[in-house]
Amino acid sequence: MSHPHALGLEAQGIRKSYGTHEVLRGVDLRVEPGQILGLLGQNGAGKSTLITILCGLRRTDSGSISICGHRPASTEAARSIGYAPQELGIYPDLSVAQNLAAFGELHGLGRREAASRAGEVMDLLGLTEKQGQRASHLSGGQQRRLHAGMAIMHHPRLVFMDEPTVGADVEARSQILRAVRQLSDEGAAVVYTSHYLAEFEELGSDIAILNEGRIVASGTLEEIISSHGRAEVTLEFDRPVASFDGWNADGRLLRHIGDEADPGSRIGEALASPTLQGARLTDVRIRQASLHNAYLQIIKESDHVTA
Repeated sequence: MSHPHALGLEAQGIRKSYGTHEVLRGVDLRVEPGQILGLLGQNGAGKSTLITILCGLRRTDSGSISICGHRPASTEAARSIGYAPQELGIYPDLSVAQNLAAFGELHGLGRREAASRAGEVMDLLGLTEKQGQRASHLSGGQQRRLHAGMAIMHHPRLVFMDEPTVGADVEARSQILRAVRQLSDEGAAVVYTSHYLAEFEELGSDIAILNEGRIVASGTLEEIISSHGRAEVTLEFDRPVASFDGWNADGRLLRHIGDEADPGSRIGEALASPTLQGARLTDVRIRQASLHNAYLQIIKESDHVTA
């Protein structure tokens, strides 16, 4: 049965243990058509385990999952999913075009349709000039692009990309991110993991942070940064200075870390302090709040709660 208005993914209360070790502890996720969800977490947080469960490759101990309105083990769900795992899954002795076409046919495309779709995917990922080359002769970045392309051959409605740019060069990374944005524009729901946090900022994705098997923060990129990000102002003087309210001294450096939208607004207040009388300002450095420092703050707060 078709579910044209169904969510791309809805998961509730997902739990998974191996022996006495609980890897996932009641994970809830919701991804709508056209949405890119960036799934962040440290190594061992449970990201890959969660993705293989959501793809139907591993059983959950408890919880419910809906894939485009279908049960995860159903044929309809399998047809709806595109999955690019961390490990490369290309056929080394086949050409680029043959790899793509073969994967398309495995997912039910006719031979002519698979060949046509392979052309579209090669164009999207910048592989057209390599279409006749054996996959084993491609560079690492080109193999990464091919690997990602195979996952989207059958026009999946829900795409999982688990660190698709690991080890990729700048060109490959750019092409893969472009493909992810196009998938979103075409209405696919995308779950994307990476250790390169700048990629999430470039994609403008929504964010879910997994730590110790739990989602500890979620929201839009802007919400995550504004609620947890910390801006840093560093002032350097011509002589050692002392700390005072809100400012920490380290030799000639004076630092303020806070959540102000305009961290530079605190500089005038600092320079007017009697503590700095006679010291000459020689340098100012401002680091805006970012996903990187918001992520570190969230993990720190989460570890403190679970300790």
